[in-house]
Amino acid sequence: MEHWQIIGVFLALYDFAAVCAAYFFALWLRFDGIFSRIESRYFDAYSHFILPCAAVSLIIFFLFRMYSGMWRYASFSELVRTASGSICSSLLHTVLITILIRRMPLSYYLIGAGLQGVFLIGIRFSYRFVQVLKKRHNPSDGKRVMLIGAGNSGQLILRDMSRAKEIKDRVVCIIDDNPNKWNRYLNGIPIVGGRDEILAATEKYQVDEIFLAIPSATVQQKRDILNICNETGCKLHQLPGMYQLVNGEISVSDMKEVAIEDLLGREPIKADMEEVFNFITGKTVLVTGGGGSIGAELCRQIAAHKPKQLIIFDIYENNAYSIQLELKDKYPELNLETLIGSVRDSRRMFEVFETYHPQIVYHAAAHKHVPLMEDSPCEAIKNNAIGTYKTAYAAMVHGCERFVLISTDKAVNPTNIMGASKRLCEMIIQSFDKKIKEGKASELPQIFTHDGAENADKAGDGTVFRNIRTEFVAVRFGNVLGSNGSVIPLFKKQIEKGGPVTVTHPDIIRYFMTIPEAVSLVMLAGTYAHGGEIFVLDMGSPVKIADLARNLIRLSGFKPDVDIKIEYTGLRPGEKLYEEKLMAEEGLQKTDNDLIHVGNPIRFDENNFLKSLEKLSEAAYANRESQIRNLVEEIVTTYQPDHHESRNSS
Repeated sequence: MEHWQIIGVFLALYDFAAVCAAYFFALWLRFDGIFSRIESRYFDAYSHFILPCAAVSLIIFFLFRMYSGMWRYASFSELVRTASGSICSSLLHTVLITILIRRMPLSYYLIGAGLQGVFLIGIRFSYRFVQVLKKRHNPSDGKRVMLIGAGNSGQLILRDMSRAKEIKDRVVCIIDDNPNKWNRYLNGIPIVGGRDEILAATEKYQVDEIFLAIPSATVQQKRDILNICNETGCKLHQLPGMYQLVNGEISVSDMKEVAIEDLLGREPIKADMEEVFNFITGKTVLVTGGGGSIGAELCRQIAAHKPKQLIIFDIYENNAYSIQLELKDKYPELNLETLIGSVRDSRRMFEVFETYHPQIVYHAAAHKHVPLMEDSPCEAIKNNAIGTYKTAYAAMVHGCERFVLISTDKAVNPTNIMGASKRLCEMIIQSFDKKIKEGKASELPQIFTHDGAENADKAGDGTVFRNIRTEFVAVRFGNVLGSNGSVIPLFKKQIEKGGPVTVTHPDIIRYFMTIPEAVSLVMLAGTYAHGGEIFVLDMGSPVKIADLARNLIRLSGFKPDVDIKIEYTGLRPGEKLYEEKLMAEEGLQKTDNDLIHVGNPIRFDENNFLKSLEKLSEAAYANRESQIRNLVEEIVTTYQPDHHESRNSS
């Protein structure tokens, strides 16, 4: 027999005795607590009726699930069930003994029902009561917590902390901006004032950690509160959002460490996903680089919009396998294909398009790490630029409707080979779009000489180019918070090790966005596209990386440059102090979303560009690194490379 079953048996035996005892004491009290004064007619009625009545009461208690609860965690719902079961039992007792045996004194009914409820509820909540008393009398155990928010979520957090044996932390004070709550108590904890009292209360109550339990607060409100909390040196935690409150799932375990994006100071972009739903539903969608940070989030959101088929394409099988398992578990009805291969392999890309005929392509496959690509420029060109060309060519030949390129703000006036390679990708997309609109798609060169020239035959004799309808667009955004290799996870690892936190330059700034924001922009680009656009996100004001590092150190409960040092390592090869979203020649056009704009494409000679691209491809596949930067500089006129010769000699 299981442990909980044994407890249930003992609890049932107790309840049987409690029902019998409750009505005996009711009769005893009715006659002044003297047993000999109890009239025999009443005692005989009680004696003949109580045992079968107690047995029926156990059935009632079972129906009210009074033996299936975890009483060490008993809460209001258990209280309601127990009280309801006791009331039903008492009503049944009153009716049956009156009809079947005889009418009893009124006090017998009332006192018996009251005592029965006390006995039943008391045993079930005694454990909770003892635990609360132990916590109240052991103030030295655990950490001292300040709770910000005396609303429903704050009350649930307090309840959870008081009932959980494993949680030794205790709330010592509460902050709430509602003046009507000041100088009052919530579960015995003082509400000491509004946000202006945070610093003073932290010192007065010797607070170790701060819990922010205001899930409905706006980003700006959170930012203001967190900026104050930053000055306390306490570690911060917060509730993720409103959905836990709606579902009644809030507990201490739901508290998360405050993320640095909470301090960026802007509301998240809310895309109209209805447009995306109408665009994607019922279509075959291919995501290249589908196992990466952006690619995986694309797959998640696409899967939620009921595509006809979703194809994940990635060269790294571990990443692809991980997102495949996740989507199969969450969307068992999803028609999902996971394919391994490289966008640099035109034979593989032609095979994929011929087999599955995707209607929409999100091209997220790319090498993105700036320092690594500076050391391997040929790989950057082969994977980013030539890989994009081969994928775009296969999409065009096989009648794909939309091709959406994932680009970056590093493509604007690039100083590194990675950024320059992404600008090449944008130029490739613009070239494809112009050639298609001019009806000259057949003039696009077939750059397949390095992995199988037989693919050229598959393009046919030119007749395939007469009905080209593919629309090519690019999406340009900044640094993505939390993506693989981004700065925030690196800072967190360095803080966990005790520092130092490394920043390349005290004045370096970057634009930031979240992964869901980036993905919503990419998907909206597919709906807004008419061909040739470069979509740009208004990411608000740029943020100093050094400030992010300091804030993250404070949020982790340490003092910058005291507990955790910040070291400046110098700009890396190809890195610049700030990133731009548009080149000077590009203008901005509005879309239906105020935070999404379209950059007017810069004019360039597509024919010369395509010829130069062939030369660049040959140099990259021949691994002539000494020529790559010069060739890229000739093609991308805004490319201003670092003096890599000095870097190599140093």
